[in-house]
Amino acid sequence: MRDKAQPHPGRRGVGHHLLAGLADRQHGVVSVGQLQTLGYSRSAIGWAAATGRIHLLDRSVYAVGHTNLSLHGQCIAAVLACGPDAVLSHYSAAWLWGLARWSPKPLHVTGPVARRPRLPVHIHRARRLEDADRALIEEIPVTAVPRLLLDLAACLKPKSLDRLVERSEEKGLFDLRQVENLLARAVGHHGHKRLRRAIALYQPTSFTRSGLEKRFLELCLEAGLPQPRMNYVEEGFELDAYWPEFRFAVELDVFETHGTRAAFERDRKRQEDLLLAGIQTTRVTGPRLEQEPSEVIKRVARLLERRGAIRVPSDGGFGSS
Repeated sequence: MRDKAQPHPGRRGVGHHLLAGLADRQHGVVSVGQLQTLGYSRSAIGWAAATGRIHLLDRSVYAVGHTNLSLHGQCIAAVLACGPDAVLSHYSAAWLWGLARWSPKPLHVTGPVARRPRLPVHIHRARRLEDADRALIEEIPVTAVPRLLLDLAACLKPKSLDRLVERSEEKGLFDLRQVENLLARAVGHHGHKRLRRAIALYQPTSFTRSGLEKRFLELCLEAGLPQPRMNYVEEGFELDAYWPEFRFAVELDVFETHGTRAAFERDRKRQEDLLLAGIQTTRVTGPRLEQEPSEVIKRVARLLERRGAIRVPSDGGFGSS
């Protein structure tokens, strides 16, 4: 005899209301474990499937009402099919976080997956994910942004990874401390070195403004470039490094980003005013000068060459014209 405490799919009971609410939150998808938690027996689940109230997607996953699932529904179905500790990951996670315009399919899932689901899923097996590696987006378990960046660092080309990191910063999702904490405990991960390189620009620079100016001047002189005037006033503007005879300036920034929108707008107007005055400017940040000083000076040399200040020979050396 069936236990009367178990709700029967043919009868309107509290279990049906709870199921409807769960299915609505989970984009029309539920797992067998969730049905049982709501009080459904296996026979009740079988009856609901037989009458078309729920539709089997995988051994342990059902669609409620219909199988015309949205992309979000397909994502959560893939995660539920891979087990309770699985999360959406890699390219699919980037799509869910809004960090990429590509499709989430084929669906990528990471976790301690014991068996391959029937659904088409690309599985990345991981024995254990820390709580810090997990997040929940629209009821879909997904890798947290630091873990997402680490996973994709092993797959993407450097420029694509740089854009992904930049996009996460633009959306307010990038946290350098969290990424550093992850890298500290994921040394063997295939994306470790690539992500470390990609976040180098976001590391605090050791330069103060005065130290940055001094280092830039030293590099210019070591490279044989004409000596710039430091903190020179021209057209009412104080220029960090300036070649007045060539009307060319380098603005040195301690930070690679602007603290406020107003500061961002002022810098753009300043650059336009200088350009209208016939002064070409370029910007060099502290982190960039610290990490690639030779490349910075080479680029400054090319810009000076265009102003007629120097000649850059084919051997890469510099000389005054």
